[in-house]
Amino acid sequence: MEKSIGVIILAAGSGSRFRQVAGADKDKLLADCTGRDGAVRSVIEHVLVNLPASLERRVLVVNNDRPQAIRMAQAYGCDIVELNSPGLGDSIAAGVQACPDADGWLIMLGDMPFILSSSIEQVAAVISEEGISVPVLTGEYGHPVGFGRGLGPKLMALTGDFGAKALFTGAQVLEVPVDDPGVTWDVDVPDALAFK
Repeated sequence: MEKSIGVIILAAGSGSRFRQVAGADKDKLLADCTGRDGAVRSVIEHVLVNLPASLERRVLVVNNDRPQAIRMAQAYGCDIVELNSPGLGDSIAAGVQACPDADGWLIMLGDMPFILSSSIEQVAAVISEEGISVPVLTGEYGHPVGFGRGLGPKLMALTGDFGAKALFTGAQVLEVPVDDPGVTWDVDVPDALAFK
């Protein structure tokens, strides 16, 4: 039987480091970004384009002052969870609560536009009931991170700005070696908008 994996895209953060450099009115999720395919799209659209078609359960966790990002995510088949908290833990919990019956969850960051679809598929394919799957590039953990169904209650209990890193302690962590610099490349400043 095919596993039902929920993809949770976290996009409720304020992007303050990006705004400090680009200007207070600049939203990094909507910034023009040249993707690995050479196409110029917004950061969030690259994230959505790179999602494998096989992952149909998609949830965007976003604050309500990003109507463009919400419309775009809906066009790519995402359910929307509006959250008035930039906290990573709050975002993960809200996203998992939106599809609690999934067999597992893939946590994606809305500011990582260069992850290959094949890397996402590799991580999703090895999600196990009680396990965590994580892509590894030259010894460094990247994203997205997969969590099995057994970790659902712990994910839904996360709060504040603490993400799921604490769940790695004592969990069965499956490292997925990838040759994909996109898994560790986030857009925190405008200089990171073009893949080099």
